[in-house]
Amino acid sequence: MSQKNTDGKRTARERLQEQRLRDEARDRRRRALIAGAVVLGVLGAGGGVAALVAGSGGKERTAAAGPAVPPQGALGKDGSTIPVGKKAAKATLTVYEDFRCPACALFENAYRETIHDLEDEGKLRTEYHIVTLIDKNLGGKGSLTAANAAACAQDAGKFSAYHDVLYKNQPPETNDAFAATSRLYELAGQVPGLNTPGFQKCVDDGTHESWVRQSHEAFRKLKLKATPTVLLNGKSIYGDPAHPLTSAKLREMTVAAAKGH
Repeated sequence: MSQKNTDGKRTARERLQEQRLRDEARDRRRRALIAGAVVLGVLGAGGGVAALVAGSGGKERTAAAGPAVPPQGALGKDGSTIPVGKKAAKATLTVYEDFRCPACALFENAYRETIHDLEDEGKLRTEYHIVTLIDKNLGGKGSLTAANAAACAQDAGKFSAYHDVLYKNQPPETNDAFAATSRLYELAGQVPGLNTPGFQKCVDDGTHESWVRQSHEAFRKLKLKATPTVLLNGKSIYGDPAHPLTSAKLREMTVAAAKGH
C-alpha cells in the first residue's frame, strides 16, 4: 500500500474518531442541559434561586478573595499564561479552556498525544489560559476550584500531568464534582509526587482563585465566547466543520511553522 493511501486512511480514521467524540459530547451536553432545566424548574417552583451543584461527593470550600497570585512560571503581563514545552519552539499553540467544558475534553482527548509528541520534539509550545465559563453558565464552582488546583500543580512543576488527569476524569457538566477538594486530591494522587501537604494547602486556601478570575476576565475582554478556543501562531485552527482538524494536519502545520514557513 502506498504511503499516500496509508495517510488517507489514517486521516479518515481520525475524522471518524473526532466526529464520534463530537457526537458523544453533544449528546452529553443535551442530557446535561435537560437535567439542569428540570433541577432549576424544581428550585424555581419552590420560590428559591440556587446555583446548580449536583453530586459533588465531598467537601466543598468557599471561594477565596484577595490579590491575584499567578502560579510559578506563568507568563504575560498579567501572568495569565501557563506554558508547556520548550521556550525555543517556533510554533505556539494557544488554548483557552475550562476544566468543566465537555468540548474542551473532546479536544484534549483527541489531540493530547500529538500535542505532547510535538512538545517533546521541541517543535511546539502550548500556552494555556484557564477560564470559568461553565460556572458562569450552569452555576457551581468546579471550574474555579479545578483551575486553582491546576495552578497549584503548576507551582509544583506538574501542571501538564495534572491537567491531563482532570480532563481524563471530567464529570458531566451538571455534576460539580470538581468543587470538592477531596476529588481534586484523589486525582492529584494519579500524578506522582503531587498530592503533598503543600499542594493541599494551596487548594484549600484558594491561593490562585483571584488569578483564575483575572484570567477569565481577560478572556471576556478579548470577546472570545467559546471554549476551547485554539490558535496556532495566532490563527484559529479548531471548531470549523468545513475544515476539521486532524492529528496529521496539526503535526503538518506545526512542522511547517517550526521550519519558518
